[in-house]
Amino acid sequence: MDTLSRISRAEPDRVEVRGHDLAELMGRVTFTEYFHLLLTGREPTDDERFFLDLLLVAIAEHGLMPSNVAARMTLAADPESLQGAVAAGILGAGSVILGAAGECARLLDDAEERGAETVVYEIHAAGGRVPGFGHPLHKPVDPRAERILALADDRAVSGPHVALARELRDAVAAVYGKPLTLNVSLPIAAVLLDLGYAPVVAQAVPILARTAGLLAHLAEEQERPIGFLLASRAADE
Repeated sequence: MDTLSRISRAEPDRVEVRGHDLAELMGRVTFTEYFHLLLTGREPTDDERFFLDLLLVAIAEHGLMPSNVAARMTLAADPESLQGAVAAGILGAGSVILGAAGECARLLDDAEERGAETVVYEIHAAGGRVPGFGHPLHKPVDPRAERILALADDRAVSGPHVALARELRDAVAAVYGKPLTLNVSLPIAAVLLDLGYAPVVAQAVPILARTAGLLAHLAEEQERPIGFLLASRAADE
């Protein structure tokens, strides 16, 4: 069955991953580099490693967001099910929280084909929300988004998708009649696309990153439980 996948195969004395001996990769590559190898079949360039690292750090943790609350409450209900609690948190990744980078990648592709202002106008006319814009907390700017864009400029990886993200920001302000916060999801997608990654990676990176944040919350939940407190406060509202 191993031959059905090009990613890896296991033998009695060897594990091969993307054509490499796993034992030789251990101690030589970082987890970020290994993630890239798993995704693409090759080791990353310096810029690919830098920005994958940057984006994983940017999106791993953001306070008591719904995904973290769901995970904590699940662990409170079943303390032996760490994996179930992680799964509960990841299942909370959607178009509003955490999963928006994938939508942003599709938005950028559409804007590249038809123009930023046209796409934004159509979304507005339909009463919709433009992916990558608005944030309940960060106003007028999302510091994570601005840092990603600044570093993309500094390292000269800003390309047509980063330029489109900025065009979309201007178009949103013009069509909606006011500036809306460009949140972290759009720069994540723009930088990944400019680096040549497939759009699905824009959705994968936040999921991998948030898994680390969930594990931190669950470790804290075991030491300082608040899962039932969160549930009771919700019931009091």
